[in-house]
Amino acid sequence: MYKGIALSVLASLVFGVLYIFTPFLQPLDSEQTFAWRMLATLPFLTVFMWWSGDLNHISSIFKRILQQPTFLIWLIISSLLCTTQLWLFLWGPINGRGLQVSLGYFLLPLVMVLVGCVLYKEKLSAWQMAAVVCAVLGVGHEIWRIGFIAWETVYVALAYPLYFFLRRRFGTDHLGGFWWDLCLILPVAFYLGFVHSDSLKLMVNFPHLILAVLGLGFLSALGLGSYILASRYLPFVIFGLLSYLEPVLLAFASMALGERVESGEWLTYIPIWLAVMVLIVEGILHLKQQQLKKDELEKKAEKMEKLKKNNE
Repeated sequence: MYKGIALSVLASLVFGVLYIFTPFLQPLDSEQTFAWRMLATLPFLTVFMWWSGDLNHISSIFKRILQQPTFLIWLIISSLLCTTQLWLFLWGPINGRGLQVSLGYFLLPLVMVLVGCVLYKEKLSAWQMAAVVCAVLGVGHEIWRIGFIAWETVYVALAYPLYFFLRRRFGTDHLGGFWWDLCLILPVAFYLGFVHSDSLKLMVNFPHLILAVLGLGFLSALGLGSYILASRYLPFVIFGLLSYLEPVLLAFASMALGERVESGEWLTYIPIWLAVMVLIVEGILHLKQQQLKKDELEKKAEKMEKLKKNNE
């Protein structure tokens, strides 16, 4: 499980860096940025899978398609569930719907916890229950402050849990499944990048975009790849609660860029920050318990070794 936690934290850190990185992609609009993100991420993801030894998952899914052609229908649905979320993440802030999208990311971990408890019968520890209560207070205040729930909020909060649940159900909860998610959306990416708008002209006029797109591809492959792997190694409950680290980091990144938390938003952020702190405390206590058990086992082993020598 520690591997999953490390991957989840890494993904959140990379997403925070991506948030700061997006201004370098101007003057690309949301559709162009989405197109180049897909086109640039897939090669880096392939290299990452080669390095990690996961390339065999790509061919195994291809064999399943040949053996069961209807399996391709699920892959298309999976691709749409995944990539529409990636598009919405970019589209929202650029089109004045960032608040509605961000609220969806506040609700998402709670829905993930609910899915874990209901569908997978996962149990919450006392610390995790406290984190959930803090998160509910923060999200509840945000919904009350805004006064309504938009379609963007609902889509973010529901589509991702459905995506991860179905990935486990169909056995594509690995990097190979994510690789196919990106591969199947490439025709749309080519259309948005080269037909709907000629972004190559922008790259000629703004040469920095070439390096920016390469950086976007690398960071996206690292962040999304880590996030996908974390979803495989972690229980739904833990995976959901750790997702709160991302909006916390995004909030700090926003403040680093000059934005300020308004007075009415503190009752949203403080409970969620407390939820993350509770999870960190639980993790530290758990590590200490594991270390104590390890020390006890080592002491017992030393005693047994001494007794064995004495008997000899």
